[in-house]
Amino acid sequence: MSESNNDDYPSFTAQDVKISDKSTVFQGFFRVERCRLRHKLYAGGWSSTMVREIFERGHAVAVLPYNPATDELVLIEQFRAGAMVDNRSPWLLEIIAGMIDKNQNAEQTARREALEEAGLELGELWPMLSYFSSPGGSTERVQLFLGQLTGPVQPGIYGLAAEHEDIKVQLLPRADALQLLAEGKIDNAATVIALQWLSLHLTEVRSAWSTNAVD
Repeated sequence: MSESNNDDYPSFTAQDVKISDKSTVFQGFFRVERCRLRHKLYAGGWSSTMVREIFERGHAVAVLPYNPATDELVLIEQFRAGAMVDNRSPWLLEIIAGMIDKNQNAEQTARREALEEAGLELGELWPMLSYFSSPGGSTERVQLFLGQLTGPVQPGIYGLAAEHEDIKVQLLPRADALQLLAEGKIDNAATVIALQWLSLHLTEVRSAWSTNAVD
C-alpha cells in the first residue's frame, strides 16, 4: 500500500472551476446567488454545465466559555426557527454565537456576543478550529473559540430585544454537558464540535489556564 501525502489533498484548486454566470435571486436579511458552472472531473475532462444556488449568509463565530478551575462551562438556551421539525422542541442548548460584523474581526465578535448573550467579559480566547457549516449550499464558515472565564457567571435571561433574543444562560459542570451530548440533547454542530474539541485538548487547556482561572 502506498503512503498518502497530505499535499495531494484536495485534488483540485479554485482554478479548476469555471463560472459562466452568477446572479442574485433573493435578497433579504440573507442572500441567495445562482451560479452556472462546470468543474474538472477526477476521470479527466470537465463536467457538463450545472446550476447551483448558494446561500450567502456571511461568516460566524461561536465561543464556549470554560473555567478549568471548577471544570464548568456556559451554554445558552434559545428558540431556533430552523429547528421546528419533527415535533421536537425548537429551543436548543448551544454555545454563544453570532455573525461577524464587517467592522469587527472574529475575536471582537466573540467578545461582543459573549457580553450580549451571556453578560460575560471573557479573558483569553483560544482558537479551536474553523469549519464550513453546510458547504453543499452555503459559503458560511464558523470560527470556534474557547473563552476563558475570568469572573463570576450570573445565570439569567440575556439577549438584545431589538433582535428578538430571549436567551437563558446555563452554568454547567463539563461532565453534565458531555452527558447531555451523549444523550442527544445537544445536537447542533458548533456545540458538538466545541465540546469534543475541549475533551481532546483538556489537559493542555488546564495546564495553560490553571494559573489565572477563577474559582
